[in-house]
Amino acid sequence: MNTIKTTVLLSALTLILVWAGGAMGGQGGAVFAFAIAIVMNFGSYWFSDKIILSMYKAKEVTESEQPEFHSMMRELSERANLPMPKVYVIPQDAPNAFATGRNPEHAAVAATTGILSLLTREELMGVMAHELAHVKNRDILIGSIAATIAGAISMLANMAQWAMIFGGGRSRDENGPHPAVMIATMIIAPIAAMIVQMAISRSREYGADSEGARICGRPEYLASALNKLENVSKKIPMQVNESTKEATAHMFIVNPLTGGGLMSLFSTHPPIAERVKRLRGMNL
Repeated sequence: MNTIKTTVLLSALTLILVWAGGAMGGQGGAVFAFAIAIVMNFGSYWFSDKIILSMYKAKEVTESEQPEFHSMMRELSERANLPMPKVYVIPQDAPNAFATGRNPEHAAVAATTGILSLLTREELMGVMAHELAHVKNRDILIGSIAATIAGAISMLANMAQWAMIFGGGRSRDENGPHPAVMIATMIIAPIAAMIVQMAISRSREYGADSEGARICGRPEYLASALNKLENVSKKIPMQVNESTKEATAHMFIVNPLTGGGLMSLFSTHPPIAERVKRLRGMNL
């Protein structure tokens, strides 16, 4: 079901891109923006592990340094039929974790010192199984595709803005895009793209929850961990600049950003209560 939902949402993003491109000047505008977005996101995808690990000053740890963590990851990797990922620790008190890497052969998992000290071994197994599920489901690739299309839509919106500033739009003697259409492109298209992109991220989180529960064998492990993480993560925020936190929020097991109400519409993560409810309703 999550695969079908993701496919539908990616199709919706593509339709928004086609609409925005047509509003700006036909197929050429959309193709140009899409090509630029691909170039920009390719590097981010290919070097995703190095980029985000560097952002959070993550340190690769050996088996002698973290024997229990390594042993757990080896056991979970075997259960998931995945290669053993590189193991990193982030020197932060905020409890969180993420997986990265362009494919299972180049995967890395990272956990903060805060989460390693907060959770029981069983709860940590649930969290790291969730992260391996992201690797198994190739969610980093899916996220990169969504980011590429959304990035192209944002570029078209910027093009529309500059066109308006420098006198773009249809005049009496022109057949160009109507100013009202360009304004709609500037405002509606990026917001719609952001909502759809966030919906894709939330769908992949649900998928990783269920697959992670199957990998570790006990949905309650992750459900218990999520309840604990929700309470503590709000009290101990990640120590990193806001732009970095916003750009990488979708990668973490729990959202490092705070905010409710309207902001929840743009959240990269589903509500913890709903995730826990689904996990506890699973029958393995």
